[in-house]
Amino acid sequence: MSSSEKLLSSIPKALYFDDEDRFFILDQTKLPTDEVIEEQKSVEQVYDSIYQLKVRGAPAIGIAGAYGLVISLKNSLDLDLEDFLQLVYKNAEYLNSSRPTAVNLSWALNKLSKIASEYPKDGTTKELYKILRDEAVAIHNGDIKTCRQIGEFGSELIKEGNGVLTLCNAGALATGGIGTALAPMYVAWSKGKRFKAYSSETRPLLQGARITCWELNKFGVDTTMIADSVSSYLMKLGRVDMIVVGADRVANNGDTANKIGTSSLAINAKFYGVPLYIACPYSTIDTNSKSGADIVVEERGKEELIYIKGQQIAPKDIKVFNPAFDVTDSSLIAGFITEKGIIRPPYNFSKS
Repeated sequence: MSSSEKLLSSIPKALYFDDEDRFFILDQTKLPTDEVIEEQKSVEQVYDSIYQLKVRGAPAIGIAGAYGLVISLKNSLDLDLEDFLQLVYKNAEYLNSSRPTAVNLSWALNKLSKIASEYPKDGTTKELYKILRDEAVAIHNGDIKTCRQIGEFGSELIKEGNGVLTLCNAGALATGGIGTALAPMYVAWSKGKRFKAYSSETRPLLQGARITCWELNKFGVDTTMIADSVSSYLMKLGRVDMIVVGADRVANNGDTANKIGTSSLAINAKFYGVPLYIACPYSTIDTNSKSGADIVVEERGKEELIYIKGQQIAPKDIKVFNPAFDVTDSSLIAGFITEKGIIRPPYNFSKS
């Protein structure tokens, strides 16, 4: 194993599935102070872990949904095939309702449901379970490969001495592999390129501060954290050469739903002439959504804004608008870094 490969293999994992069909996640709500590995034992627990952001990031949510469906079935192998199929569909629909914006969740669950629906009627429940389990593992392994390809393609964009800004967390802890937006940084750094990474804190849940800074710092990347409101000034100072963020859903025309704050970051980047790239697997592209207007944006509870780590910072009775995502217009996006390469405008993914 080369020194580069050895370094990349040290990146922490968001989740794993063992040989005994047990599913574990790293509880990201506890970072950066505590590294807690939690076994997921029921479909309800997986639903809550996804909703509560214990596991988060579009690719990781998709993998978690697939594994969550599998563990929800493993104690029901004595059911007849028809009842087992109904349990597959019921639990898949339930898990899919946990986070509506990230397309990878529905993509993975629909894939497993389709396999179940096409399974021969004279087959056995145990055999179908094995097929679904193997497919969930394949989805995970596919994401590991995809992340690495994104990292290789994206690393070519990073030049020695660059300043690279990212928002939220689209690193290893948002995927099954080495990340999407952070993957180019990891690959470039592992090959000896030296640059400065900037991580925006990402209110209200501080995924940039708590998770991205933790990841990059653990890997040894030269990283500086900034408040969300500093990004425009940082660009004005000429310290940012490129921005790389992830995505939770990409419409056919390139409009992209990502963590709240991405759209304003992109508008500022356009003003200062800084290219903004979206790093995502092709499975995040939803050609059924013609534009960003078709993307459902998740709104979350008021507590996330009123409290930080249990500390009240605003009146309890204040009105709150708390969208988890916004939609960035495709005209503001310099390119998409995918496992198929870097895709430049104009965007029409149904024809690519």
